Amino acid sequence: MINLQACPLWLYRLLPFLRWWPEVTRSTLRADAIAALTGALIVLPQAVAFATIAGLPPQYGLYAAMIPVVVAALWGSSKHLVSGPTTAISIVVFASISPLAEPGTEQFIGLVLTLTFLAGVIQLAMGMARLGTLVNFISHTVIVGFTAGAALLIASSQVKNFFGVEIPRGAHFHEVLIHFGRHILEIEPWVLAVSLVTLVCGILSKRYLKKLPYMIVAMVAGSLFAALINYTIGTENSGIRTVGALAASFPPLSLPDFSWGAIKSTLFPAMIVAILALTEAVAIARSVATKSDQRIDSNQEFIGQGLGNIVGSFFSGYASSGSFNRSGVNYASGAQTPLAAAFSAGFLLVIVLLVAPLAAYLPVPAMAAILFIVAWSLIDFHHIGEIIKRHKRERLILAFTFFGTLVDLEKGIFLGILVSLLFYLYRTSRPSIRELIPPAEEAANPRRKFVPAQNDDARCPQLAILRVEGSIFFGAVEYVQQHFRNIDEAEPGRKHLLITSRAMGFIDLAGADMLAKEATRRRKLGGGLYLVGVQPDLCEMLRRGGQADVIGEEQIFRHKGDAIHSIYARLDSAVCRSCQARIFHECHAALPDGSPRQD
Repeated sequence: MINLQACPLWLYRLLPFLRWWPEVTRSTLRADAIAALTGALIVLPQAVAFATIAGLPPQYGLYAAMIPVVVAALWGSSKHLVSGPTTAISIVVFASISPLAEPGTEQFIGLVLTLTFLAGVIQLAMGMARLGTLVNFISHTVIVGFTAGAALLIASSQVKNFFGVEIPRGAHFHEVLIHFGRHILEIEPWVLAVSLVTLVCGILSKRYLKKLPYMIVAMVAGSLFAALINYTIGTENSGIRTVGALAASFPPLSLPDFSWGAIKSTLFPAMIVAILALTEAVAIARSVATKSDQRIDSNQEFIGQGLGNIVGSFFSGYASSGSFNRSGVNYASGAQTPLAAAFSAGFLLVIVLLVAPLAAYLPVPAMAAILFIVAWSLIDFHHIGEIIKRHKRERLILAFTFFGTLVDLEKGIFLGILVSLLFYLYRTSRPSIRELIPPAEEAANPRRKFVPAQNDDARCPQLAILRVEGSIFFGAVEYVQQHFRNIDEAEPGRKHLLITSRAMGFIDLAGADMLAKEATRRRKLGGGLYLVGVQPDLCEMLRRGGQADVIGEEQIFRHKGDAIHSIYARLDSAVCRSCQARIFHECHAALPDGSPRQD
């Protein structure tokens, strides 16, 4: 018997499932098995639908929900995350590969497997390089906009199957709408009837029969209605096509296309798939972890997802990621360990062996109707409404991502990320700078507590006090420097500047140099630059580069009281003698040179 408690750290990293394996008991196995059976029933219709979106034969969706799920569960960090085919990944796969090969053909499948393998390699490399925090830079607004755009692309890809109208392969979103409008009179009535019956049954079952998988209810209803039509008027007159029998077998071995042409044409789409899949998986894992009080290791999830896609590409599985629906059901069903996800793959295989022949009776219009429901449910109307109403900049990020996705799905998410990062850089390059003054009772209260100055407040004619909230880095240097210069340019007498630095995030070399130059400039004017409340990291940066010597160690203070007391002694007594502001309590005691006031 192996003592898992004595395993070296490197073995835990190589085989992370050893960390939770001691938690497996007879009761957890039973709970995991029940959750797995529920998950397998749910993933069956979803996997077929997602494979259809990806332009693959239906069984490839089932393959993607078997081997990759087991690998991702055992090498990930979440106890409840369930991987497999997803809507967003499927639409990216279709949009990326359909211009290169005819969907469903051997060449198409080979390119999809190559894309899956490359995406897995990228994910694995990112995980081993410990780049898990990168997903934090993809804002929620970008995901909302991309998902909404992808949802419309899913719906547009199924227009031909829903209405029975021929649409040119690879047509863009706007081209689909234009072509459909021109050929609206060519709608097949019986095809549309099956689609509408399936759509209505799916919507009603989703709303009123919440304990039953709405996809299965809708597919059964649509299939029975289509069978009735074909029996009444004949298949040749109805125009209703069926999916065809599924291959009832273990996922067959496969080999991605490793030719240079295939790698070159799928490398960029693989990057899109890798980033999107990791974002989905980590976000879902964290969401479920907040309920289960579990710690998620983003880097380990990267490794698990990467290995799942790499191994899956050799077992006929296309690109997979975490599924919110299946992960939520897995948690709600009482899963205790990642074995629940692994068991679900086994149960799915058994179910496929039993029901695969029945897929020969599944109408294509019914599948299109189900995908319409899936697309509608992907659009997060609540958050879209909140963003449009309350957040001006987020509104622009949403619009760029959404319309960018409709124009070019591969580049849409990158456009959204780029715009959101530009806004972030713009905000951080303009840190909040507020002028402070002592409150009215400062004269009678030696305790130093500054408040933001209002337009009509009295100010010291020689000393300005500024609070900098944010970081002074190369991108913010010009903005901060100009703000400092505006003080003495507007009022030349204010040659002394005190900066409260407690809210300053960090400072780089460019920021440190700017402070040193500002100190030199003010010294030449006859004043000085002073820092108070400097954080240890900031102080270390100034000392390491020699800027602290330029500013002067005696100009850097820990407490505001010490700073004001020292600076007051350096002010011009002649100016103070005629000053009526007297905002510091030192102003009432004596003049800066120590002579008593006459009034």
